Amino acid sequence: MPDTTPEPIATFCGKCDCGCPQLFVDADAPEDRRVRLTDDFGQQVQMSEEQFADLVAQAKAGALDRFTVATASR
Repeated sequence: MPDTTPEPIATFCGKCDCGCPQLFVDADAPEDRRVRLTDDFGQQVQMSEEQFADLVAQAKAGALDRFTVATASR
């Protein structure tokens, strides 16, 4: 899938040249695939804006906290 958004909305890490995970929103994509997360291995996940909003809400509510705590203690 070609990048239609030249600049990512967010880059996660960004402290190296490894091709850090990035977040894009493609207004020209079908509604159910507008939000795109890429990883540093060339893979991607596409979802609707509603699905992404749910992910963000769950993260804000603490659903992902146990993963950040495990990573921070390494």
